Amino acid sequence: MRLLERARKEWFMVGIVVAIGAAKLEPSVGVNGGPLKPEITVSYIAVATIFFNSGLSLKTEELTSALVHLKLHLFIQTFTLAFFPATIWLFLQLLSVTSINEWLLKGLQTVGCMPPPVSSAVILTKAVGGNEAAAIFNSAFGSFLGIVVTPLLLLLFLGSSSSVPFTSIFSQLFMTVVVPLVIGQIVRRFIKDWLERKKPPFGAVSSSVLLMIIYTTFCDTFSNPHIDLDKFSLVLILFIIVSVQLSFMLLTFIFSTRNNSGFTPADTVAIIFCSTHKSLTLGIPMLKIVFAGHEHLSLISVPLLIYHPAQILLGSVLVPTIKSWMVSRQKGVKLTRPTV
Repeated sequence: MRLLERARKEWFMVGIVVAIGAAKLEPSVGVNGGPLKPEITVSYIAVATIFFNSGLSLKTEELTSALVHLKLHLFIQTFTLAFFPATIWLFLQLLSVTSINEWLLKGLQTVGCMPPPVSSAVILTKAVGGNEAAAIFNSAFGSFLGIVVTPLLLLLFLGSSSSVPFTSIFSQLFMTVVVPLVIGQIVRRFIKDWLERKKPPFGAVSSSVLLMIIYTTFCDTFSNPHIDLDKFSLVLILFIIVSVQLSFMLLTFIFSTRNNSGFTPADTVAIIFCSTHKSLTLGIPMLKIVFAGHEHLSLISVPLLIYHPAQILLGSVLVPTIKSWMVSRQKGVKLTRPTV
């Protein structure tokens, strides 16, 4: 019974396993040209649905209160969209001499290029009691930035490995990402009261659509006889991802707690999660667009599929530790503050 309850709570993680398993059993169902017609249903309808849903759920009015903290936003966005991908690129130069599957390594680079997620960083910041408004702003703003910056970073670091022309990528991104996002925000203005009252399950809708995208991506993989994924590479990638997350969380903690940083303990909590988390919801559809028709697309997607549950699991485990640190620091600040 407890196992069933756990599975219900972690339904998305279970869904990823089921989707990959189903793709392995009968890949012909979800391949391009197959019964599901993913070249239309996934490439356009599913991706547009995810971003319309994001536009509808983003509380723009909550972001304005956090807008003034420019130093904090600059730190998070620079770390996640500049320092992170550049550091991963340098690290991959060392790993390229190993026997790890080269497409998994390219997948690690794509993880570095991704924007922050709209949900997990905010949820964990809230769980600790950190600066939630800053987390909401940076997750949302990072998602908007990522629409333009992420494809540019992918093309910069992975070069001509994409078979899709530059203009084609951006025209499809505009039609399936920007337009639905803007329409979602416009519709939100008219039904805001209803949304606040009913609280529709936006996360569940996006996650369900995302499972369909993951399923069709792996159908393409398993229908390709030339792809061979060795377990050694997979285990190493898992170890590297956990190490990268821990290292970057520690790095952001050190940078943001220096005496002259100007950040409060609550700011540091938002920085730790927002700077190191990467979006699967935005990432998989973007990879689907940028690497459309690429025979190794699913291998490139694997590190991002691992990174997503790893960041939630690692973040959840660290919540009590980070919370006790923040509370003790806040008490320390109150004690050292002179009384009037």
